Amino acid sequence: MSKAGTLDLASGLGGKIDKTQVLSAVEKLTNTMIWLPAFMSLDGENLSILQPGIASFSSVLWNGESLRESIKRHEHFLSLQLGLKPGHKVLDVGCGIGGPLREIARFSSTSVMGLNNNEYQIARGKELNCIAGMDKSCDFVKADFMKMPFPDNSFDAVYAIEATCHAPDAYGCYKEIYRVLKPGQCFAAYEWCMTDSFDPHNQEHQKIKAEIEIGDGLPDIRLTRQCLEALKQAGFEVNSYFSLLPFFLIGDEI
Repeated sequence: MSKAGTLDLASGLGGKIDKTQVLSAVEKLTNTMIWLPAFMSLDGENLSILQPGIASFSSVLWNGESLRESIKRHEHFLSLQLGLKPGHKVLDVGCGIGGPLREIARFSSTSVMGLNNNEYQIARGKELNCIAGMDKSCDFVKADFMKMPFPDNSFDAVYAIEATCHAPDAYGCYKEIYRVLKPGQCFAAYEWCMTDSFDPHNQEHQKIKAEIEIGDGLPDIRLTRQCLEALKQAGFEVNSYFSLLPFFLIGDEI
């Protein structure tokens, strides 16, 4: 779908928020949502579309769990799935300012390199590394994840959190990740995908998809099966994949 068509579908978008209001807005969001126990779909096909605004945190909240606790839990889960061990050299593809990078390095006692093409985010990330006392184990490099400045077989593990979905070509991105990963090691990711239950002729499905694309600055969101096929073509063996399906009610103020 063209971005013009996406903008037409995503109605009611726009506006701005002052920097000083961000924290209170996040607090309002979490306080006005009622979170029920989450269900994990192991077949990866039960989630038709992701609701905008919640999956962008790459986490599902368990009952009684704070947003911060939930995000940490998902980052720790990623570390465990990768089998990270002290001393491992890890790559975060599309790391932003490095929140997950620092948490994963601290949790797993690894060294994590964050790759990002945004100079401001890298500068901010380095400041936060120093504040957190993680500047010895965490660092950044400014680069394009479609053409990484690393030799072959450089990393013990690679992960991406809602980053490779921005790639113009999924196969090209995954192939580059495969190249820098040591043989037999793992790549794990949280990814925006549409499952086979998505109906491109359903206007409500199209509207939600369009709002996600605009809100996250995404190209056309790929189907799960397209991502899986691109991973296999890049050389990966897909060990497992699943959907995170939150059951939630949103308060009247949101």
